[in-house]
Amino acid sequence: MGHPIGCAFDKNERSIMLAIVGGNLIDGSGGPVMNNVTVLIDGDRILEVGPQAAVPIPEGAEVLDASGHTVMPGLIDVHDHLASGGYGLTGRWGMDEPLSLSNIRTAQVIEDTLAAGYTTVRDAGGLDAGFKMAVEQGLIKGPRLIISVNIMSPTGGIEDKVSGSGHRKVILGHDPLSPDGVADGAEGVRAKVRELVRCGADQIKFATTGGASGRPGNGPLDQAYALDEAKALVDEAAAMGRSTLCHAVGGTGLPIAIRAGAGSIEHGCYLATDPDMLKMMADQGTFFTPTFEVYDFHSTVSAPHIKVRAEALMEIHIRSTELAIKEGVRIVAGTDAGGFVHGDNARELELMVEKGMSNMLAIQSATGYAAECCGIGKEVGTIAAGKQADVLVVDGDPLQNISVLRDRERLLLIMKGGEAYSNRLAARELQPA
Repeated sequence: MGHPIGCAFDKNERSIMLAIVGGNLIDGSGGPVMNNVTVLIDGDRILEVGPQAAVPIPEGAEVLDASGHTVMPGLIDVHDHLASGGYGLTGRWGMDEPLSLSNIRTAQVIEDTLAAGYTTVRDAGGLDAGFKMAVEQGLIKGPRLIISVNIMSPTGGIEDKVSGSGHRKVILGHDPLSPDGVADGAEGVRAKVRELVRCGADQIKFATTGGASGRPGNGPLDQAYALDEAKALVDEAAAMGRSTLCHAVGGTGLPIAIRAGAGSIEHGCYLATDPDMLKMMADQGTFFTPTFEVYDFHSTVSAPHIKVRAEALMEIHIRSTELAIKEGVRIVAGTDAGGFVHGDNARELELMVEKGMSNMLAIQSATGYAAECCGIGKEVGTIAAGKQADVLVVDGDPLQNISVLRDRERLLLIMKGGEAYSNRLAARELQPA
């Protein structure tokens, strides 16, 4: 794994163009499939896309045969926790293994996520800037990373690491580049936003409610930040050139997140309780990340009080997603999977379809829409001239069977920024004109 195709991606040599020919293109925009397409790549960029007969292939270009297969953008998970490994207290507090072992495990998770066809991941808390730097410097293989460093919440919120007995997390060797996310009051949240940006946060994650896996009193309907705090946080993030994503499940905290102007609502299970919230999201361009995968997990194997919460919200969660689609809210795919499984990110797409979304919309939620949500829509998310060459070639048709995206044996080419992480396509000889 991790080998380039020929010398097309050897940065020390003259670039050789690459043509992926004959595939059926799902371009990530939600538009119709284009059959028998050529995607011409020069270095890390897509140079041209079109019908095979209309795209001339330069002499000397390498040609890969995608005939009969699906060509599509690399997948994007807008809500993962790559450094998380479980819901147990000792694990969450970093007490169950040496930090060095945990870091090596996280590096392996990052590469495994790329091997699942995910070329971009927005990490929603827990991953420090060093992992992003390691990927960018080529020290480890992995998706393009967009990080939030840590989640912001008030005292008593989801980032406030307190045991049931009231004891706080034991901090041994505090890492100054991975600060605690707890902040209170308008001035306190402004200062914390600045600190997270200083530590490398690309976006700011915050919480206006508790969650399904929270302790009693910090559940899905319990409010965290007040409106003045949330507005100050979003305003400060914007002043620092950062967009925001907000953990907001239901209760009074959910409309607070929307009214404050969060860039995306994460979870949003109870949006259907007030359709005006969805109208406001559509008007503001707020994205919605349902994260069905985490609730599928919680409703089956979590602790009893978590199972009850997850089961209680599923019906309205599905209804919220249906209404969001009708209102024109852009749905994006995020797993929130760090607490239970890594590398099965496409299960979220399968669940989206099971809950009523079309296959095409589910794919768009993990490509074009997801890139826009992450603020990188001009660079990735669709197969189009000028974009970075993040390309998947899939054996099968995800419009007929979305589950093919979970089958790694069917991922014939995984390419990020023009570099093939893995390739099982046959080379084709260029026929003379």
